[in-house]
Amino acid sequence: MKKTSWIIGIDEVGRGALAGPVAVAVLVAPQEFKIKNSELRIAKLAKLKDSKKLTAKQREVWFKWIKGQALPHAVAFVSPTIIDKINVSQAANLAATRAFERLIWSLRQWRGSPSAAKFRIKNYLVFLDGGLYLKDSRFKNYDLRIKTKTIIRGDEKIPAISLASIVAKVSRDKYMKKLHKKYPRYDFIHNVGYGTKKHIKAIKKYGFLPIHRRSFCKNFLN
Repeated sequence: MKKTSWIIGIDEVGRGALAGPVAVAVLVAPQEFKIKNSELRIAKLAKLKDSKKLTAKQREVWFKWIKGQALPHAVAFVSPTIIDKINVSQAANLAATRAFERLIWSLRQWRGSPSAAKFRIKNYLVFLDGGLYLKDSRFKNYDLRIKTKTIIRGDEKIPAISLASIVAKVSRDKYMKKLHKKYPRYDFIHNVGYGTKKHIKAIKKYGFLPIHRRSFCKNFLN
């Protein structure tokens, strides 16, 4: 494999939520990604880390920066129904594969554009956060030569994974907060589907919603 100056980071969010999808983001970043402290201050960015260790406001600022830098990225959700059928680990891997396919498709649509040349599609190094794997058989028809590596706590070690984590978290949170308008009793605007006391109390009082993972929260109805 030829040396590349670009790598792909992949991370998921929502694995432990009681409601809503599991989300995976895939992002292309420079292999030697670094931002100086002075640049962080100018852009009003917090130190880059796993999205769960950033505040909502800090994640939003990073997300805007990612879009402003035009770093290619894609997001995929897998629904609670599928999670209940195949378990959340398999669902996360399915989302990772779907997001990666979307990224490939979007990059190939850029052919002929001024920025297309720098994002070579055939020789990427792909780093996934611990527990995530791509279904490589799905990419045989894409003429890809990719090398994947799953890294434990990769969201703390590989900047591209940290950036992907931010994209996944912001995207999923926005989706869950929109659902709050439809299901205000469950307080999704604050818990984004996770098992807070208020959320569990609502499940016990009002029952399941179509977006609940029944395999995760059935015990709360006992």
